[in-house]
Amino acid sequence: MWRRSVVSRFSSRISVSSSSSSLPNPRLIPWSRELCAVNSFSQPPISSESTAKLGISGNRSDANKVFASSTVAATATTGDISSRVASMAGLGHHYARCYWELSKARLSMLVVATSGTGYILGTGNAAIDFAGLCYTCAGTMMIAASANSLNQIFEISNDAKMKRTMLRPLPSGRIGVPHAVAWATIAGASGACLLASKTNMLAAGLASANLVLYAFVYTPLKQLHPINTWVGAVVGAIPPLLGWAAASGEISLNSMILPAALYFWQIPHFMALAHLCRNDYAAGGYKMLSLFDPSGKRIAAVALRNCFYMVPLGFIAYDWGLTSSWFCLESTLLTLAIAATAFSFYRDRTMQKARKMFHASLLFLPVFMSGLLLHRVSNDNQQQLVEDNEAGLSNSASNEVKTQRRKKPVAQPPVAYASAAPFPFLPAPSYYSP
Repeated sequence: MWRRSVVSRFSSRISVSSSSSSLPNPRLIPWSRELCAVNSFSQPPISSESTAKLGISGNRSDANKVFASSTVAATATTGDISSRVASMAGLGHHYARCYWELSKARLSMLVVATSGTGYILGTGNAAIDFAGLCYTCAGTMMIAASANSLNQIFEISNDAKMKRTMLRPLPSGRIGVPHAVAWATIAGASGACLLASKTNMLAAGLASANLVLYAFVYTPLKQLHPINTWVGAVVGAIPPLLGWAAASGEISLNSMILPAALYFWQIPHFMALAHLCRNDYAAGGYKMLSLFDPSGKRIAAVALRNCFYMVPLGFIAYDWGLTSSWFCLESTLLTLAIAATAFSFYRDRTMQKARKMFHASLLFLPVFMSGLLLHRVSNDNQQQLVEDNEAGLSNSASNEVKTQRRKKPVAQPPVAYASAAPFPFLPAPSYYSP
């Protein structure tokens, strides 16, 4: 008991001494707190006299209140600004995602790659105008984005019925139709103007024509007739021609090699896709060839036939002076490889074989275009090859003149000359001459 009384007296002395002095002794403060805790005493409130001694007035407390309120207001304003910035960033990300999906950005980038390859081939020499290449690729990207957006605008109801497309921006309601129309219009007009001002009118005309062909011919034709696949193949073959025209300002026979490869390549590619997505296309109301071919034999035959049409393209590119002889060998091996997958699908028409042919078609195009770029020859080599060919033609022509003088010429029907046209799917007519 006497210990507790002594402790209480000692703690009270400490509290009195601390209240009497304006600056308390720091050595006694921790001990006084511990002693108060032991005796369950709390420090007494500061009286008005002590506040007067310390020089604390009511005006200072009012100032503290004003400062605290201003701090709270500033914090609220900062939080409001940050929330607005976050909401604006979220809105921008939402619309950027919608534009990305409307444009089918990955497909559009593949179109840009074919256009850029055509541009490099159209230069014909090692000096490539990179500014013109960038303008061509940017204009092609805008045109492709506009065409794909218009395609989705016209097919909202069809896309809503297909599992593969029902989550697109328009069927899911993430963006409105007027907004999508405005986006497609601005992108298409900007792309055409960019190509017209920075390249030439021929490239801009090809791009605009391709947009119209894709959005207003191919898109409605998908719901009318299976020929839409071949019309779509023409649409896919125009971008490399656009790039060639942007680089050279003209269209020549050499410029047709890559478009021909793209045209024939798209047939097995889309036939495999149509077989894999047969049920989705039926639900969406699209008239694909796979819906009229339950066994799949017809689409497999079409795919295999178009793979064989690509075999001579490597030799033609070499013969016309566009590439070296190495590309002839590489192209032949590459087309025979994709033809092997098509033949496998023709023999066993299963989903697994169709998927294998689809993956082979995805690999074929970048390898084929890389080979064209790697083995392309310059203008000097092309000119030398052209001169050699002209010399050979002149010698053969002189030999033919000498032989025709000895033989009596035999008249042939006019249709016989049409058999020389580059249509591999038409049979060459045979005639009996006595």
